[in-house]
Amino acid sequence: MMGPRATAAHLEAQALAMREHNAYVVLLQDAIARSAGLNGVDLQVVGVLMASGARTPGDLAAEVGVSAGGAITALVDRLERAGYVTRRRDDADRRRVLVEAVPERVLAEVGPVYGRLAARWGAYLETLSDDQVELLTTALATATAINRDEVARLRASR
Repeated sequence: MMGPRATAAHLEAQALAMREHNAYVVLLQDAIARSAGLNGVDLQVVGVLMASGARTPGDLAAEVGVSAGGAITALVDRLERAGYVTRRRDDADRRRVLVEAVPERVLAEVGPVYGRLAARWGAYLETLSDDQVELLTTALATATAINRDEVARLRASR
């Protein structure tokens, strides 16, 4: 059973907090990328590869919203020169090229920052009850799903 609905003032405060959070997520990712000698899209590609493993350049282009062809090739070339990714032939289909992250390089460059963030966030979460953490987890998962849907909608409308 749901409790009483939030007041307009609480909803407005939450909307402001979400806008500020979203702005600082973008600024943080940009600062992390720059500290590692990358740009924001490059860092997101490395993140995708770290999270989900080797991908074809076309799959990467589709996931991060970069044009397939020249743009993704230039991006992968840049990351390869910087030592963040390697290319290899797909064992199942030798005609396909896969791009994979170099975890040692990624962790050496951005691991300390993400580790520091995780420790600070973890320390905060430890001050909350299980119910509060569950609510926060649900809210973040819902916000992520909404953002994912909007990304897809915006890309489809191009």
